[in-house]
Amino acid sequence: MPERFAGTRVAVTGACGVIGTWIAKAFAREGARLTLTDVRAEPLAALADRLGARAVVADVTEPDGLAAAGDAVRGCEVLVNNAALYPRTPLAETTPDVVRRLFDVNVVAPFELTRQAAAAMIDAGVAGRIVNISSGAAVRPGPTGSVYAATKAAIESLTRSTALELAPAGIRVNAVQPGFAPGSEVSDLSEDHVATMRARIPLGRTSGPEDAPEAVLWLASDAAGFVTGTTVAVDGGRTAGEWKAPS
Repeated sequence: MPERFAGTRVAVTGACGVIGTWIAKAFAREGARLTLTDVRAEPLAALADRLGARAVVADVTEPDGLAAAGDAVRGCEVLVNNAALYPRTPLAETTPDVVRRLFDVNVVAPFELTRQAAAAMIDAGVAGRIVNISSGAAVRPGPTGSVYAATKAAIESLTRSTALELAPAGIRVNAVQPGFAPGSEVSDLSEDHVATMRARIPLGRTSGPEDAPEAVLWLASDAAGFVTGTTVAVDGGRTAGEWKAPS
């Protein structure tokens, strides 16, 4: 079976997280020429070495880091804005500095990288594809994650607005909401917590390494050539509505 992205230049930000690594590996299997960015130098170098990818260390909260990430994504045909922070912080402990940092990483950086990547795509006459990684928190927020939820709601709005603006250039912009994946959060998750979350998912399991990446690959492929400005929830039905497991 031919590789779907053979020779295609693909940039993935936040590549060292669980979802980012899954996405990077999926594109690598399909023959993409990968550029990976992350703030963590050693794991990024190790991942890039395994996948034969270019590695760019970038802290997007710093001007130099954001500039480095911008340089990395210019010239890509597919951009996956995956990098994000998710501190679970009670409202009373959420300071303006925390809010600014979350918006810098989760909203400002993907906006700026989209802007730079799209400008290069337009200059080159490339009908590029941009996929933003959102979260079910955008539509079903929970306690201790209010600012994170707000940033993901902003990303979904940004997805729609940039899709409209870039459509005349043939550039498609979409988003994916990955489902709950054990190990994808900053803190270690107990077995009880994972079991509780699994019980809230109508399809009865947590997200695996093929789920969200397959949606990303589809949106970035010619098969989704008439799809733009949408968000695909790959969450086992978690955000479809209220649900309770049969007793």
